[in-house]
Amino acid sequence: MTTGDLDLPRLLEVALRAARAGGDIVRDAFGAARDIRSKGPGDWVSATDTASERAVRAVLLAGAPDLPVFGEEEGGERAEVGWLVDPLDGTANFLHRYPVVGVSIGLVVGHEPVVGVVHAPLLGDTYWATAGGGAFRDGERLAVSERSVEESICATGFPFRAKRERLPEYLPVFERALRKFEDLRRAGAASLDLAWTAAGVYDGYFEQGLGPWDVAAGALLVREAGGVVTDWQGDPDAWLRSGDIVAAPPQVHHQIRALL
Repeated sequence: MTTGDLDLPRLLEVALRAARAGGDIVRDAFGAARDIRSKGPGDWVSATDTASERAVRAVLLAGAPDLPVFGEEEGGERAEVGWLVDPLDGTANFLHRYPVVGVSIGLVVGHEPVVGVVHAPLLGDTYWATAGGGAFRDGERLAVSERSVEESICATGFPFRAKRERLPEYLPVFERALRKFEDLRRAGAASLDLAWTAAGVYDGYFEQGLGPWDVAAGALLVREAGGVVTDWQGDPDAWLRSGDIVAAPPQVHHQIRALL
């Protein structure tokens, strides 16, 4: 199956319904999380994560029964064409009552996302894109920023406890970025970092060791808004596999890559 075989507008509508179904569960449970357990140091999952994923999966399978679904929490089938779902991106934020969380749904063909939805249920925003169809927030077309490098504020993510063996690789980049750009931000939800980069709120984003469900939807938003997405080595095809991502307007992407 190729992108040309898919009805992207219809699948986008399915993904939007699924993201809102998961988002309703996240919003209703905010401030009352239960059944919290650790998947690893600094990596948490709650009953809300799994309930959201089940709601998302049910809508996706009802609307597109031929496409497999792979979720962060309960897995599923990985295929050449299929959905990648993060039902609650930013679980640590959610548990700390910090409302920067997202529901992320990406449809991937091979290693390329072709439909992406990022829903921020606690902030009231929904972002979406289709391959070749542009990127939007609640119906408003998105474009990456045109700020100069010196005026840029970029987002990143710090290696948390399970990934701190990568700190020696990351910290020099962090220091160079602080010296190069106006400032850095760390919100703690990759899907929203990418959505805000697509919307021109941030002027770029870089992070290491993410899951494909974290970045599939958001990376498509950035590309469709005029940005560039690669891995840390500059490969435009490897970021979904490696989880090491740089996403930014062209002029800032070049500078982030130079820092790496």
